[in-house]
Amino acid sequence: MKLAPFFKLYNRFLLSLLLIAIFVWSLFSVKWGPDLFHSGGIPTLAQIFEGLFQPDLSPDVLMLGFESAWITLAYAVAGMSLAILYAFVAGILASGVLASSRTSKWVSKVLFRGILGFTRSIHELIWAWLFVAAVGLSPYAAILALAIPYGGILGRIFADMLNDVSKEPIKALKTSGASKLQTLIYGYLPLVWADLISYTMYRFECAIRSSAIMSFIGLGGLGYQIQLSLQDLKYDRVWTYVFFLIGLVIIVDLWSNLVRQALTERKKQLRFSAGWRSVFFTLILIAGSWLYINLSENADLFELVSDRNLAAAKRFFGGLLGIGIDHPAFLDKESWSGALKLTLETLEMSIMAIGFSTIAAFLTVVPAARNIANGKLTGSNKWYNRLLFWIVRLAYIFSRAVPELVWAMMIIFIFKPGLLPGAIALALHNFGILGKLWAEVIEDMDSRPIRNLATAGASKMESFYYGILPMVMPRFLTYILYRWEVIMRTTIVVGFVGAGGLGMDFKLAMSYFNYTQITLLLLCYMILVVIADFASESTRKAVK
Repeated sequence: MKLAPFFKLYNRFLLSLLLIAIFVWSLFSVKWGPDLFHSGGIPTLAQIFEGLFQPDLSPDVLMLGFESAWITLAYAVAGMSLAILYAFVAGILASGVLASSRTSKWVSKVLFRGILGFTRSIHELIWAWLFVAAVGLSPYAAILALAIPYGGILGRIFADMLNDVSKEPIKALKTSGASKLQTLIYGYLPLVWADLISYTMYRFECAIRSSAIMSFIGLGGLGYQIQLSLQDLKYDRVWTYVFFLIGLVIIVDLWSNLVRQALTERKKQLRFSAGWRSVFFTLILIAGSWLYINLSENADLFELVSDRNLAAAKRFFGGLLGIGIDHPAFLDKESWSGALKLTLETLEMSIMAIGFSTIAAFLTVVPAARNIANGKLTGSNKWYNRLLFWIVRLAYIFSRAVPELVWAMMIIFIFKPGLLPGAIALALHNFGILGKLWAEVIEDMDSRPIRNLATAGASKMESFYYGILPMVMPRFLTYILYRWEVIMRTTIVVGFVGAGGLGMDFKLAMSYFNYTQITLLLLCYMILVVIADFASESTRKAVK
């Protein structure tokens, strides 16, 4: 038994070395040199930074920013409302808690987990492309494109939460004669409700960013204004709309904190009143969003199933399946060879991205932890620690609030098309997410061993490497793998603006209506997702 901790530490050390080696391998996919930059890349970078500090605050731009922010929020709320309904039903069925026998439970888990896995594996922007190609440009294309993948993500998490519920309360209900439905309502749901709402609020913040990039297919919102401003080279306006997007993310983050406080409030009376206020505000927001979409945007749900749209959808999905096409790309050996090469490039881009974001998060996570800034962990309460805390935390918010596609649209003005600009765009976005998650791990750790080290005379560096790092490294590695899975699904998106990989070829295939090539690229994309899931699950077992 004494050897067990040693082998665990040994496995984590080897895993860390392996991940570093894979990251170094990915760097060789880039031809490093001055040719990476456009001839005017450095001056463009200076103009972008100038716009950051001197945004356009004219009344017309600000008014357009408020209108676009509301459109972005309305799409996100409408999409998430459908996603929650889908996730609630599919998550319960995927958990198997309502199944009456072992066989039906196994069938239910396999079937509905497969459906959830498929819907969440395809990025929301790709779903939007598919819906627009099938039924035309409609707000429902964006709403459904958000609802399907986010419902898949939420449903999978919900199913896992239900499966992880402690069995003792459930057995007690079954012993007292409760039915399957009563066991679900009075046993499972009360035990997972708080965690489910907390995670849903986090995904809602993500939906805000996803809603912004729906502009890429021609729908309005902040992303649309950012795209137009970039095309006009008006970088001061770009940052104005980016700040509106950051403001939305901050508001959702504050709202999420209030909801979490209401859920964890010890006093029942306060928890009840705060909870009902949150529910009332949520219902008002959902109703307002759907009213706006149906009245102001002139969206008609029944138009999606009109004869014209059904015929267009039949032609589109028939094209994806190769119906009526003599030589479909997904049955061609040379097409597969080219697509697999792009798949490898996409894999290299994702590894570079998670490597860059990991390095940046590792260098900034210590001052970003609240218990280090206020001295509760180290016993050292210096004013500059609090200053660094707020600077780094604002950098995290700024980094993660801007979607990967928006980062890519700006970076492609500086770097030539290729894997590096895509990796940098993905890293910039995930740096803020990874840093925030890591900082919260440090904040939740037991402070007593670290304070004992500080009392014994250990320096800050020694306390970090011999006290903090060994305790938090398993969670750090877990979050690295989790974000790599997300990055893998997002690499195709940054390719839409010329960042290389499968995304660039996917956009060309859509532009030239080469539907069988789209099917081939989606199959390659699914292969990447399966690789990411397998590698992530295997390495998680090694970390435990």
